[in-house]
Amino acid sequence: MKIAVFKSYQDGFFTFWFDNGDELAFEEVHPKALYKYNLKEDNSLVEKTFKLTYSEISNDLDSTVIYRIDSLMLV
Repeated sequence: MKIAVFKSYQDGFFTFWFDNGDELAFEEVHPKALYKYNLKEDNSLVEKTFKLTYSEISNDLDSTVIYRIDSLMLV
């Protein structure tokens, strides 16, 4: 699990800043996590700290990588 601060949902991407200074934009969130925390519409979650796990999904056809949040827990 990693610790990160939710910064925004914009143009289909969920942006988090990690405690090591990295910023990562996630294209997907597991439906259970999104049901519990409505990151798309609940502005009160912006600037909140979460523990999260995520996966990197590679597309071998065009060498792209999609980042997906697998679990999310408010700290």
